[in-house]
Amino acid sequence: MIPYGKQSLDESDYESVAKVLRGDWLTQGPTVKEFESELARVSGARFAVAVSSGTAALHIAYLTAGIGKDHEVITTTNTFVATSNMLLAVGAKPVFCDIDPVMHNIDTKQIEKLITKRTRAIVPVHYSGLPCDMDEILKIARKHKLIVIEDACHALGSAYKGKPIGSLKSDMAVFSFHPVKAITTGEGGAIVTNSKKYYEKLLLLRSHGITKDKAGFNSMIELGYNYRLTDIQAALGLSQIKKLDKFISTRRMIASRYKQALQNLPNIILPGEQANRLSAWHLYPIALTGKILGKQHEVINKLREQGIGAQWHYPAVYLHPYYRKLGYKKGLCPVAEEFCGNEISLPIFPSLTLRDQDKVIKVLTAFVKCIGGPMNRTALNRN
Repeated sequence: MIPYGKQSLDESDYESVAKVLRGDWLTQGPTVKEFESELARVSGARFAVAVSSGTAALHIAYLTAGIGKDHEVITTTNTFVATSNMLLAVGAKPVFCDIDPVMHNIDTKQIEKLITKRTRAIVPVHYSGLPCDMDEILKIARKHKLIVIEDACHALGSAYKGKPIGSLKSDMAVFSFHPVKAITTGEGGAIVTNSKKYYEKLLLLRSHGITKDKAGFNSMIELGYNYRLTDIQAALGLSQIKKLDKFISTRRMIASRYKQALQNLPNIILPGEQANRLSAWHLYPIALTGKILGKQHEVINKLREQGIGAQWHYPAVYLHPYYRKLGYKKGLCPVAEEFCGNEISLPIFPSLTLRDQDKVIKVLTAFVKCIGGPMNRTALNRN
C-alpha cells in the first residue's frame, strides 16, 4: 500500500538518537534546548518551546494567551479536531468561520461579522501547508485587539511573502512533528513566539507549573502539565530539521508533477496556489466535482483497492457527533461542508518514488475518465 504520508528516516537519524541513548540524558536535557534553538532559527522566531505533541502545543498556547471561560475564538472548520478541542479544554467556545472556495483556508471576508464582545482570539489554520492571508488576519486582529495564534501544524517550511511561517507578527505559532509532517520527532510539537512573557509562561506550563525558588528548590506556581519532549525525540528532531529544506523541495516537486499530470482531468479541482505564498505541501488535497461530486468514499475505496492509501482531510469539525451534541448544526459553513465532503488527499511525502506517484496518477486518471464529465475547474493562481 502506498500511504498518503510517511516519515523519511536515514542513518543520520538513527545515529542521532543512538548518541542520546548512549549518553547521560534521556529527558529534560541539553538536546531539547538545541532542538528548540534550531527550530527558532528556521522559523524566524525569537523563542521556541518543544512539547509532547501539536495538541499539547495548542493547549498551552491557548492557556498562555489567557483564553478561557466565556471567551469565543474564531477558527476554521477545515482542520483536525485538535484545533477546536483544545479551545473546549480551556473552557472557550469555538466559533467556526467558513473557508475561501479556492484556497480552502479561513475566509478573511467573513471573520469580522463573527466578532462579538466575547471574542478573544483568531486561530487561522494553514491547511495543507498553504499560508492563510495573514496580512488581513493581523489587520483585523489589531483593529479589534484580538490575539492571533497560528495553527501551523501543516506549515513548517511554508513561507508567506518571503517570510517563514513562525516569523510573522502573530502572538504565537504552533507546529506538529507527527511522522507524516514535514519533520518528525515520533510524536511532538512546539510553540514559537517573539514574546519573552509568553515564552516564560509556556515553559512553566510545559512542566507542571514548577519553577525554582530563590533557594533553588522546586516551587509550583501554576497548574501545569507534563508536556515535555524527551531528549531522545529532540535528537531525532535535530537530525530531521537539518534536512527540512530538502524535504520541502521534494514535496514541492511531487506537487508540481501532480499539477502537470492532473490539471486537465475532468471532475477534479486541484489545490489553489498563490505567487506570494509557498506551501510546505503537507497534503495534496484534490476535490471532486462534476459527475463524481459526492462520491468521495467511492473514489477513496477505488484507490485503496489498487494499493493507494488515499485519505480524507477532514470532516468538517462541527459535524462530528460530539460537536453536534454541543449544538453545532449542519449548514453553518456551506463552502467548507462541500469541500470537506469532496476532498481526497493523494500520497505526498519525500520518499514517494516517481514510479509510485505515476501509479497514483494512472489509477486516478483511469477512474475519473471512465465516469466522464465537464472539464476541470483548476484553481487559478492569484498574485
